Amino acid sequence: MDVVKHTGGCHCGAVRFEVWTSPDLHVFHCNCSICTKKQNHHFIVPKNHFTLLQGSDNLTIYTFNKHVAKHSFCKTCGVQSFYTPRSNPDGYGVAPHCLDPGTVRSVTVEKFCGEKWEESMKAHQSIRDMSRPVTTQLGETGPE
Repeated sequence: MDVVKHTGGCHCGAVRFEVWTSPDLHVFHCNCSICTKKQNHHFIVPKNHFTLLQGSDNLTIYTFNKHVAKHSFCKTCGVQSFYTPRSNPDGYGVAPHCLDPGTVRSVTVEKFCGEKWEESMKAHQSIRDMSRPVTTQLGETGPE
């Protein structure tokens, strides 16, 4: 897989991150209650492909229901640029609209029925694999 470094953050700039993944993003559009309210679209990466560069002290966390998903957002501007999804607690869901311009080549959007979360997870054969470390072209795991 072709891997590039994307950078991004919240609206006010207090939270900044970098993420190593393909320039061709596979984005989920979920219709669960919170994703609908926030219009949350996200792509999933393994934890070791994500680095919070600044702003850990400016993040607050919201959880509900099973308390597996950790919805982190900036205390100053309220933007959620990434979070820990219930589907992939070993990774991050990153908002493509919070990436800095210039590194995304294409975006494919897949609808995910979060209203029927358990059924949708059983039906989706590869979503859990998206947060597992991938082998790069050099045969190593991780971004570089």
